[in-house]
Amino acid sequence: MEEENVTSSPSTPSQRLRHRRRSNEVVMDGDRVNASPLLVNDRNKYKSFMVRTYSTLWMIGGFVLVVYMGHLYITAMVLVIQIFMAKELFNLLRKAPEDKCLPWIKQLNWHFFFTAMLFVYGRILSQRLANTVTKDQFLYRLVSGLIKYHMAICYSLYIIGFMWFILTLKKKMYKYQFGQYAWTHMILIVVFTQSSFTVANIFEGIFWFLLPASLIIINDIFAYIFGFFFGRTPLIKLSPKKTWEGFIGASVTTIISAFVLANILGRFPWLTCPRQDLSTGWLSCDADPMFKPEPFTLPAWIPEWFPWKEMEVLPVQWHALGLGLFASIIAPFGGFFASGFKRAFKIKDFGDSIPGHGGITDRMDCQMVMAVFAYIYLQSFIVSQSVSVDKILDQVSANLTFEEQQALFMKLGQMLQDKAKMIGY
Repeated sequence: MEEENVTSSPSTPSQRLRHRRRSNEVVMDGDRVNASPLLVNDRNKYKSFMVRTYSTLWMIGGFVLVVYMGHLYITAMVLVIQIFMAKELFNLLRKAPEDKCLPWIKQLNWHFFFTAMLFVYGRILSQRLANTVTKDQFLYRLVSGLIKYHMAICYSLYIIGFMWFILTLKKKMYKYQFGQYAWTHMILIVVFTQSSFTVANIFEGIFWFLLPASLIIINDIFAYIFGFFFGRTPLIKLSPKKTWEGFIGASVTTIISAFVLANILGRFPWLTCPRQDLSTGWLSCDADPMFKPEPFTLPAWIPEWFPWKEMEVLPVQWHALGLGLFASIIAPFGGFFASGFKRAFKIKDFGDSIPGHGGITDRMDCQMVMAVFAYIYLQSFIVSQSVSVDKILDQVSANLTFEEQQALFMKLGQMLQDKAKMIGY
């Protein structure tokens, strides 16, 4: 009789594994019965909530300080972020035994990274660098020569890395080495190239960096808040903590914030003026029509008790609605992609450099998607693509020697004189 009441213990490894899984499922089911669907009712979440809040406040404070310091410091911040992201992603596929047999593999990865950095930043900042050193003839000639041969220099560095990789191939290590080579290039294309669009936006005016980045931050914060206090309905399996309540609440908040924030930021010239050099002084310029207030009459369906019937709106605010819509609906898919990526590698976070948030990459997944969209939107719908005097002068100063510029000046003067005679001046 006693033997009948005693539960037989599993004897084989497969039976023990099934027994352990059944035990876990029972515990998990019990937790689900006693747990509330709202995160706010889970006391264990409050500690992580407070840690995440403190980290967020520190990040926002540091972000505001760097923005206040200007274009060059923001670019330096973006570069530091890219280096940390690359470090986190390089480490995902690291295997200590293989790395011991390949002592130069880390240096090779960073060689490709800095080659890509030189190429991308050279394309974006070359003309602004030339504009910065125009007063020094020696530096101007040196910079002009580097700009002229920029692509050749970058290609040579890449070929050196390519040959370095081939010459260091070792038997029984081919698969690991080619995997690292492909992984490095994926990081450069998917991560580094996308985030570099941020720098291009910065020099078109800090506004075009600050507004998209702020919208992602706002969306992230309010998705967490709405999900924490009201979240019940799961949004996507890739990210179980995301809820429809958080997604919808954050979307509405982000779109409204985009319209209001564009009005506030668009009234500061040092945020809206494009930077044509690499100096750090304050900027002032004539306001672009996008940032000049225009009267807007509210539609007739607005209730009569509403205090305003007409208001001043910056034209850029209507464009900000498009950015807000993208930041709230499309950009979160960058986060979903990162969630799937982490699940594939069976990791919770890309790193632990930010308490309560994970690594730098965990905070930049949506920012990369947003930066590319902001750049394309800016160049397609806002920046004038017509030829201007400033653009022509930039091309002349970048591509012609001093003697060629003098010859151009003389010929242009002669053409103007001939034209003046023809029209009777």
